[in-house]
Amino acid sequence: MMIICITIIISACNQDSNLGTVQGQNEDRGQNREVSASLPGGAGSTSTQPFPSFIKPVSNLPQSTKALFYAGQALAKQPWVKAPTVTHARDGLGPLYNARSCLGCHRNGGRGQVSGDETFTLKAAIIRISLPGEDAHLGVVPEPIYGEQIQTRSIALSYQFKQNNAPISNDPPPEAEVILNWHMITDTYPDGDQIHLRFPKTEIRNLSYGNLHPKTLTSLRNAPPLLGVGLIELIPQRDINALADPHDSDQNHISGRINQVWDQDTNQTVPGRFGLKANRPANLRTVTAAAFIGDIGISNPLFPKQPCTALQDKCNKTVNGNDEEGVELPQTLVDLVADYSRNLGVPKRRRYQPKKLEKGKTIFNAIGCQSCHHSDYTTSKSAHLPHLSQQHIWPYSDFLLHDMGPDLADGRSDFQATGSEWRTAPLWGVGLSEKVNGAGNFLHDGRARNIEEAIWWHGGESDHVKRRFINLSKTDRQSLIHFVESL
Repeated sequence: MMIICITIIISACNQDSNLGTVQGQNEDRGQNREVSASLPGGAGSTSTQPFPSFIKPVSNLPQSTKALFYAGQALAKQPWVKAPTVTHARDGLGPLYNARSCLGCHRNGGRGQVSGDETFTLKAAIIRISLPGEDAHLGVVPEPIYGEQIQTRSIALSYQFKQNNAPISNDPPPEAEVILNWHMITDTYPDGDQIHLRFPKTEIRNLSYGNLHPKTLTSLRNAPPLLGVGLIELIPQRDINALADPHDSDQNHISGRINQVWDQDTNQTVPGRFGLKANRPANLRTVTAAAFIGDIGISNPLFPKQPCTALQDKCNKTVNGNDEEGVELPQTLVDLVADYSRNLGVPKRRRYQPKKLEKGKTIFNAIGCQSCHHSDYTTSKSAHLPHLSQQHIWPYSDFLLHDMGPDLADGRSDFQATGSEWRTAPLWGVGLSEKVNGAGNFLHDGRARNIEEAIWWHGGESDHVKRRFINLSKTDRQSLIHFVESL
């Protein structure tokens, strides 16, 4: 009996000891996870001192790569000019375009600026256009005269719209003038607090090349931020696939889907990851080349044709800045800018105090925000960018398509994305948006001026999550917003 008692006591001691070890391990894991969460961009997370920026290089960028990073930054910053010039170093702009440089839209690497004025002439944002239907390589059916995007600028810098639409310059005129008209609505929380929301209506006028097709679909798109895109590119596709639930098999009302898009670089259909409708592949070489041709009018090996349709004769006859290879930007420089984008860091979380944020984090998860805004991943290995390899990152997105309801729908499909589906936007850095480029301008068209407004516009699959948010107490709503802004 004594032996049995001693055995039981020893066993109990061992169980207590093991329990303590397990608890300690769990605490360590929790502490390690919190440390990791404070560095959303992994080891390369950047400082917010002396000021926050989305164009700082990752902090672990190898010394041998820094010169190339800043060379790429110079190429992304400096404005392109009309051809020809003596050196051909920066010529080839347009002839039709929306911006003269990459960072002309992505101000300081952040979102584009969409003015809050009641009436605003579009500058940093763009208008996508198309006809109903799908093209296997373009994703959309281009409008016959104006293509896939309204170009609001041209190399006819002195061009002014006249009542008779006659050009002053011999150069091709801009395609059109786009005006944003902001409309305001007021809604009320159950506790009586009011919120004032805005939404844009676009007016396309002074069309220079003829009327738009009567079935033309339009979509206002604000430039998204560039922080951490190289890390996003390295997220293993299998991890995103695991989050997809197109038939809502778990019955949580969330049905994330993967878009299937054409990659011009690899000449194959692949899962979409970048773009507001996940309409670009997880290949920043293709994304960069497409932006050069579509937004600046700079031809390159992946997109060698100028952004002029067959019906824009004057545009097609314009002198370009082509080199001996027949393009305005060689592949080496496309790759330089793509690598520059890949090495843009994600700021550390400011004044990160987990205990003060715990309530907001708990509410964020409890009402279902994490169903789409998936918190973290580990990047895959990369021989090209080893410092971005196997990093624990916290973008807070599943990078999937979700039906966001009629209020946010543009009615314009893109590859397999429907007219009401949008890719989940990453949340990292959202609390710094106003400090980086002067405004929030969240959602695809920049209508939401802050996180609270962005939540109110959620619908479709996320409508039940929004309803839970609306029915929270004011204190709990502020705790959730404070947590999101800390990301």
